[in-house]
Amino acid sequence: MNITVYTESTPNPNTMKFIVNKLLINGSVDYPTKESANESRFASELYKFSFVNGVFFASNFVTITKSEDAEWTDIEPILKEFVKGAVESEYSVQAAKADEAVNFEGSDVEIKIQQILHDYVKPAVEQDGGAIAYKSFEDGVVTVELRGSCSGCPSSTITLKSGIQSLLQRMVPEVKEVVSEAL
Repeated sequence: MNITVYTESTPNPNTMKFIVNKLLINGSVDYPTKESANESRFASELYKFSFVNGVFFASNFVTITKSEDAEWTDIEPILKEFVKGAVESEYSVQAAKADEAVNFEGSDVEIKIQQILHDYVKPAVEQDGGAIAYKSFEDGVVTVELRGSCSGCPSSTITLKSGIQSLLQRMVPEVKEVVSEAL
């Protein structure tokens, strides 16, 4: 198979999606630091570039967060070539593990919130190169964790309040607010 790589900008100016014509992973995995990338040859090798500050994989793309002082015009061609080579060489994205079934836990309201996040929010967030994880629901407040390009994105607050909070409030009357927990 001839591997092709193209890029898409994300709402976060410091992150870019590198999309390939091959499935990289079922689901998603975030390596927000160099130390967290030990189980992934692909991510570990990306962190060898001094301008890489974050690596996130989902389906057929890797979202890379750059350092503030790096310019996409300078590093994008280098990263595209690296991603192409890594996919062709079948670098591991994560250590092999059994497929995890989606398993929601908690009260009926918590399960409904998790299902909505999984079915409606997760696919949209992944399109922007990020991920969302449910953390808790307490006293009407849903706490989520934003990862990938969503972590530190200037527009993530708007997405959280205007998008996710509005959706959950319409579908689950018990929800009063949605907040994000920092990584």
